[in-house]
Amino acid sequence: MPTVIAHVSDFHFGAHDPAAADSLAGDVAAAGPALTVVTGDCTMRARRREFRQAAELLARLPAPRLVVLGNHDVPLLSVDRLLRPYDRYRAHLCADLDPVVSPPGLTVLGLNSMPRWRWKSGGVTRRQIATVVESLGAATAGSVRVLALHHPPFVGGLDRLVRRRRLEAAIVAARVDLVLAGHTHVPLAREVELVAGDRKHRLVEVVAGTATSRRTRGAGRSWTLISVDDRTVTVRRRDQDGCGWRTGETAVLDRPG
Repeated sequence: MPTVIAHVSDFHFGAHDPAAADSLAGDVAAAGPALTVVTGDCTMRARRREFRQAAELLARLPAPRLVVLGNHDVPLLSVDRLLRPYDRYRAHLCADLDPVVSPPGLTVLGLNSMPRWRWKSGGVTRRQIATVVESLGAATAGSVRVLALHHPPFVGGLDRLVRRRRLEAAIVAARVDLVLAGHTHVPLAREVELVAGDRKHRLVEVVAGTATSRRTRGAGRSWTLISVDDRTVTVRRRDQDGCGWRTGETAVLDRPG
């Protein structure tokens, strides 16, 4: 039996489509995932009301769930950004900023990729990079090793993740199978080959579109259903269709390993 992961992202409550928010949980539940991963930007402006709305939706999504913080989940222009950047997120959504879950067949680590001193683009710390090796590198044989964070980690230019190269080396050392991200609102599923020293490693990167935001950037609203078996990683996009959802583009990729 394949291992099924529901990957949803970028709710942006406060700038969301009510029909998408109302129907999303039922569509995700119908897929029967072993895990639901939410890769950040649950709110638009990190307001308490928006966090309450996001928490209500999360409670309706299938458990177990792993949630990570996005750049919009940090207060924008207030003293809270300097002194208490993550307090509202922790109070309403998830107390652990770098959560780990291990449902059957999976070992999944989430990283907070939004330091308070960055505006939009992300970064990770040396401690977080060490956690990738410690948590995912210790996964049992055959377990699907998944790293989840808000910012796609392999982009360059102004969107480049701080300490990207160190993170890539840790991903190679831990032999991560899947990297899940959001942030761009544009769905993506592809194979990525990394090189760290004399070691090479191939993985699958999946970037989910926005599930409920009005800011679709021309890609529509969607979430991603991932099925992993012994040989393949199948990534199916679920697109909003009126008040419901339908299967859109599907990619079948070789399973790393």
